[in-house]
Amino acid sequence: MQRILIIIQDAPYGTEKAYNALRMAMALQKEHAGEAGIRIFLLADAVFCGLKGQKTPNGYYNIERMLKAVIQNGGVVKSCGSCLETRGIASVSLLEGVQVSNMKEFAVWTVECDKVLNF
Repeated sequence: MQRILIIIQDAPYGTEKAYNALRMAMALQKEHAGEAGIRIFLLADAVFCGLKGQKTPNGYYNIERMLKAVIQNGGVVKSCGSCLETRGIASVSLLEGVQVSNMKEFAVWTVECDKVLNF
């Protein structure tokens, strides 16, 4: 199984970087089920992607729902702990399945993965 690390560095809304990163993750899970292990690392303003309780207008994409789908399909999602602290976000605010992590683990993931995509 190929391990694919997707790094998201942008806020969930305002640009479509997080949206496109999660679309890619979901497409990989669908088209390559059992072949691709998806890991997502939320860095910088992307830590806001992992917050629960996101409300978006009807017909607009919702990053919370997309992240939940990736997690339910076996994806692993980690969020930079120092980025969370800097932005005043407590781990209790995170979606179930989004784990607080650190640069050491991020570095390990980067070396372990076969492919790294940066959004």
